[in-house]
Amino acid sequence: MSNELRNFLTLSYAELEELNLKAKEQRKNRVSIDVIREERLKYLKDETRIKAVTVLFSDLEGRLHLLDYDKKFLLGSYDNLTFDGSSIRGFTAQHESDLRLGLDWSAFYWVPADVFGTGKVMVFGEVIDKDGKPYSGDMRGVLKSYADAQFKANGYTLNAANEIEGFLFNGKDAEQLYYKTGTFEYVDGGGYYHSLPGDPLRTFIDSAAEVQRAMGFQNEKDHPEVAPSQFEINYGYGDVVAAADQIQLYKLICRQVANNMGYTASFLPKPVVGVNGSGMHTNVSVSKGGKNLFWDPAGEEKVSSFAWQYVDRILTAGQDICLILNASVNAYRRLDPHFEAPNQVKASAVDRGSMVRIPIGNERSARVEVRAVGPDANPYMVLYAIFKTGLDGEISKIDNLRQASRYLPDNIYDAIDLFKGSAWLSTIFGEDVKERYVELKKNAADRSPRLLGNFVKPGEVQFHHAVYNQFLWNNF
Repeated sequence: MSNELRNFLTLSYAELEELNLKAKEQRKNRVSIDVIREERLKYLKDETRIKAVTVLFSDLEGRLHLLDYDKKFLLGSYDNLTFDGSSIRGFTAQHESDLRLGLDWSAFYWVPADVFGTGKVMVFGEVIDKDGKPYSGDMRGVLKSYADAQFKANGYTLNAANEIEGFLFNGKDAEQLYYKTGTFEYVDGGGYYHSLPGDPLRTFIDSAAEVQRAMGFQNEKDHPEVAPSQFEINYGYGDVVAAADQIQLYKLICRQVANNMGYTASFLPKPVVGVNGSGMHTNVSVSKGGKNLFWDPAGEEKVSSFAWQYVDRILTAGQDICLILNASVNAYRRLDPHFEAPNQVKASAVDRGSMVRIPIGNERSARVEVRAVGPDANPYMVLYAIFKTGLDGEISKIDNLRQASRYLPDNIYDAIDLFKGSAWLSTIFGEDVKERYVELKKNAADRSPRLLGNFVKPGEVQFHHAVYNQFLWNNF
């Protein structure tokens, strides 16, 4: 059927950027959700060229799920969208499977038709339990509730920006096929900052960056990373829920752009041994009334005592939260000190082996950088754990807390044991969610070699939460 007969919505990248930046500003300014909802519903009714609305939500491990609803159906049923929670790993059991999706109308995106298809818009969903309350396993909802409560009680705005590294490999579905091939093939052999303007890696980076820009990311810089075929595309700060949403969109955009080019964008923390792995350095700060509470020109490293207390709480719980920050078997390959691995439970302004770094900043940019985060972690769970711990956790009485006297675990089994034994994590997640998460991590770990060894094993890729499918999971 010809595109002329379809007459579906197709907007230029400039038009998309304008619409998405306007929506982003509404979200930043906390415009009433009732006002935004009515505005979006009117837009959907009036714009006849839209055929479907893609609703996005994430499971307990952080895997992104997408459902396309016919626009006319959604307009009549947006307050009663049900789905089978038992089909989502880490959600409900089969005998109690019905869950609902609410729509977060403030998290609404116009998308490039050449990447995501014509006639579609996107909106993030909120998982609702049978009793009408937010579902405890939906980390996005947990994070949003916490951020809202902090703003209401203390006037705090929680800010985050993430530096997400990935690899570009030859061929589609390179991760799903790894159990057959046993190898990943670089598309480019260049190194840090070095890439010809028209080579495959640079072309991919340029294409993905244009999509991000069109979707209101407000890009800052992009470049090849240290390892061959490795990339990083940076964008600006946002409030914590929007920042987590952008992580999910970033990875979705990269994967789709790579797929369209015949490649695979991989966010495995260490897909290739012998070269640097990929991280998701997580920059955070807290502001109140527009003032950055982490800034103090007279403070140690020019950050405030409030910021240092925040850091000390993170370090106190550092080993306990490691399983959240490093959520897969493969992630523990990255915690290798030979490749700038941030495995030391300490804070430093200069040492990149520290779990937490204090970057050079000013009144606007003063922040704390949690470096020990893999790009495959659940961003909502990561940011909730970091902010909840940093603001509400306890500070250890250990001498020289900021010195390298402790290290993060070097394997997932030790990380699971620390997570299970943490009273603090039981407090912030609840026993039910905590037990479900442990079960998911242990099931994947048990399908992978206990000893990592010197090469990436098929199991640690095949049973990775972002890679597996029903066929791969049952092929054990």
